[in-house]
Order: sequence, then structure tokens, then C-alpha cells
Amino acid sequence: EVHLEESGGGLVQPGGSLKLSCVTSGFDFSSTDVSWVRQAPGKGLEWVSSITPGRFTIYADSVKGRFTSNRDHAKKIVYLRMNNLKTEDTAKYFCTTGWGEAVTRTGPFSAARGTQVTVSS
Repeated sequence: EVHLEESGGGLVQPGGSLKLSCVTSGFDFSSTDVSWVRQAPGKGLEWVSSITPGRFTIYADSVKGRFTSNRDHAKKIVYLRMNNLKTEDTAKYFCTTGWGEAVTRTGPFSAARGTQVTVSS
């Protein structure tokens, strides 16, 4: 069974940083693209980033230059490092398999999943 579990969210001031983790199991991590998406209150899913097994990455324009995704093949974990956070980054963040904006169509995600990021002074 495919399983992905997010963690690392929290409350941070504007300009601050957080590092999210996505622990995975149940699929061939070494050959699977993984993406991050987010959902702000009252809004739909927004694609954030995707990473290939070879660590090629793409990012939404809204986070480019501030967010960095990486992955640890030994631990089967995907990370999202978020720097210079803005209030508009406030959302619940999810990870999922797949590439690009199309992964937003795999939602909605269970309310029990995801990790909340709140950027506020």
C-alpha cells in the first residue's frame, strides 16, 4: 500500500524558514517522481514542486528561488526546504507521487494528512 506522511510544519514569522519531510513506503521510491502541493484555507490545491529520482526539480513561480526540494533514497524521504517564507505561503502541505501540476487532480487529500504551515507575525 502506498503511504506518504508529511511532517515539519509549524508557526513561523515572515522571512523565516521551515523544512518539511515526506516519509514514504509501499512503492518503488528509486523510480518514482514525488511532488509537493498545498491548500490554503478556502482555496483549491496548488502544486508547489516536483522532484525526479535523479533529483531534477521544478517549482511553481510563486516559490521559485525560495523553496528547494531534495530526496534521500536510503531513507525514502523527500524534503521541502522553505526559506524567506511569506504570509501567502500559509497552507496545509501534502506530498504525493507524480509530476507537475497534474498531481493536483489526485486530490482531495484526507484531512488527517498533511502538515500545517502558518506564516504570521
